[in-house]
Amino acid sequence: MGGTRAVALLALGSFAMGTDAYAMAGLLPDMGADLGVSVSLAGQSVTAFTLCYALAAPLFSAVLARWGTRTVLVTALVVFILANSGTALAGSYAELLGTRALAGAGAGLFTPAAATAAVALVPPERRGRALGLVLGGMSAGTVLGVPLGLLVAAGSGWRAALWLITALGLAALLGVATALPPVRGAAAPSLRDRFGALARPRVAVVVTVTFTQTVASLGLYTYLEPVLHRVAEVDSAVPYLWVWGIGGVCGSFLAGTLVDRTGQPARLAVTLLGILGGALALLPWTGAVPGLVLLPLLVWGAVGWAFVVPQQHRLLAQDGGAAAVGLNSSATYLGGAAGSALGGLALAHGLDARLLPLLAAGAALAGVLFHLTVAGRLTGPAPHLPDTAHGAGAADTTAAETPERNAS
Repeated sequence: MGGTRAVALLALGSFAMGTDAYAMAGLLPDMGADLGVSVSLAGQSVTAFTLCYALAAPLFSAVLARWGTRTVLVTALVVFILANSGTALAGSYAELLGTRALAGAGAGLFTPAAATAAVALVPPERRGRALGLVLGGMSAGTVLGVPLGLLVAAGSGWRAALWLITALGLAALLGVATALPPVRGAAAPSLRDRFGALARPRVAVVVTVTFTQTVASLGLYTYLEPVLHRVAEVDSAVPYLWVWGIGGVCGSFLAGTLVDRTGQPARLAVTLLGILGGALALLPWTGAVPGLVLLPLLVWGAVGWAFVVPQQHRLLAQDGGAAAVGLNSSATYLGGAAGSALGGLALAHGLDARLLPLLAAGAALAGVLFHLTVAGRLTGPAPHLPDTAHGAGAADTTAAETPERNAS
């Protein structure tokens, strides 16, 4: 199987992950009603997913990395399938939290491994496109998988949507287990190497900015349905989630091409983050004009997903880039967990959901200010990607993000 076909196979798995991660925002009201909890409390199942992704996945991937990339991918998909089956069968809030945490661990193993494998399977000049394709698979899950899952939920209940996600995971498992070629590369970095990368100022800046971006983007996405209800009196979030996802697909694919052609991932990343902050700040004021709310949603989806690609590219250019990218992956979902937890806490204490986008915009713009203030003090030219796989091969499983998501 050629490199491009192999990357497309990895994108199929990312599609299942994207459907799972982002369909939850539309299922929270029904899940909460079924299990006897509020929407804000049900939203903490998203926090469990993202927090487990951020904290548990690096530990598991470091242990499993010696098994090889394909084994790690298969293991991750098996965990993902079992977890979503458990969510579909959950009879209590505790079971919901536990199975969503397990699903987060599975996604946290798969998505970074898929990104590192994609980088290793293509020539150096196509790495940006390969990363964009894998990320595009996840964002495509928001365009096709999320609306499909919500339509299934509307007709047959939220549990049926989880069975659909389980089936997608099973299809990805069969493809990866039988058709993925060997992936060669350097050994995976140790946990000491992963966290030691934070001592490098360039890495610390990138990872911190990623955290602020996902607090804003993934954190707000968790409560998009109540936000839309207050902003534009929306009854069903499905078409709006679809528009957000379409923007995400476009941003994912275009970002890789822009990185490859401009060679300026840092400038691209901070520009995208500034646009995200502006789009979120405008969102609460769009309800007065019918349909206008779609515009900031489209922009939010596009720049939110596109942001991940230049960030990954910057870190892969560092010495020991695989360890640095692993930290970025954790920062992505740790930010999402923090954002969804804080958003749920704010709603539980009576904050008008219409104001949540303004808080999210503040987090995004704080990331811009931090980058402009701190990054300017770092002297010396940024490193360039060498012609090797940057350690992004067989055993490393910590390269990407998503979801967000973003993806979130």
